[in-house]
Amino acid sequence: MSADRPSVVVTRRLPDQIEARMAELFDVRLRKDDTPMTQDELVEAVQTVDVLVPTVTDRIDAPLLARAGERLKLIAHYGSGVDNVDVATARQRGILVSNTPGAATDDTADMTIALLLAVTRRIPEALDTMRQGTWTGWAPTAFLGGRIAGRRLGILGMGRIGQAVARRARAFGMQIHYHNRRPVRSQIEEALEATYHESLDHMVARMDVISINCPHTPSTFHLMNARRIELMKPTAVIVNTSRGEVIDENALARALQAGRIAGAGLDVFEHGHEVNSALRASPNTVLLPHMGSATVEGRAEMGEKVIINIKTFADGHRPPDQVVPGDI
Repeated sequence: MSADRPSVVVTRRLPDQIEARMAELFDVRLRKDDTPMTQDELVEAVQTVDVLVPTVTDRIDAPLLARAGERLKLIAHYGSGVDNVDVATARQRGILVSNTPGAATDDTADMTIALLLAVTRRIPEALDTMRQGTWTGWAPTAFLGGRIAGRRLGILGMGRIGQAVARRARAFGMQIHYHNRRPVRSQIEEALEATYHESLDHMVARMDVISINCPHTPSTFHLMNARRIELMKPTAVIVNTSRGEVIDENALARALQAGRIAGAGLDVFEHGHEVNSALRASPNTVLLPHMGSATVEGRAEMGEKVIINIKTFADGHRPPDQVVPGDI
């Protein structure tokens, strides 16, 4: 790899200023249109470059990596979650993986609160009424939602984003509870006034709102399964801005349609852009097109982290955001 001009392929369109900076620093091949690469295009890319810059829409699995050329030494992922990249196989083949942690923390936490409010205050239903011109004026019993102050928020995954959600929710007067692989540091718990639940079942059964903020790993797949959804209070809602695979969507749709839980706000889905039709049909859902990190500032910061990871690696050093398989 040339330290001055490593060859780089970017699989999707990135913000203009990031693409311009990459063109200055690297021998980069940019995407001409904003569509995902085909499998053949991905194969050609990994066989011919030093660095691949994929996004969440690309599946960088073992079969693809088996076809990679000897030049490929870094997968500089544009995004924090790397469940679409087989990091262990990459490591076995001598390919490092980096990501962009922290760049979208505040934006995703903001969207979590936005979804929480949208579901509990029936905002989409009210917007539809206004757009359709059917609003006949204020009424004491129209569009009654629920107050979130005083409600219990159960955060599943108390990492960067989970903690950012907790800080925002505290400002709204919510009570903070969480489940994690292990408790966070006592200083963080005290600052957030957060209560740790070792048992996820125990937490789920007692919360008014469940917020999914954990990554998708084999151990978190369908962590919110049919049995745990059944444990939720009938007045509770669930919000997911992390990964769709953490929730059993079919079980969630059945619970919503049967009125066993009050609502759901989802920014991510189990099968990518293929949204469960039963969820679409549920009136007590708010569905967004995976836009939790969609701010100008956040996407630019993600791109800057990608550039730093590539430049640092090309200079012969470990990328600052290298992903270690055991830490996922």
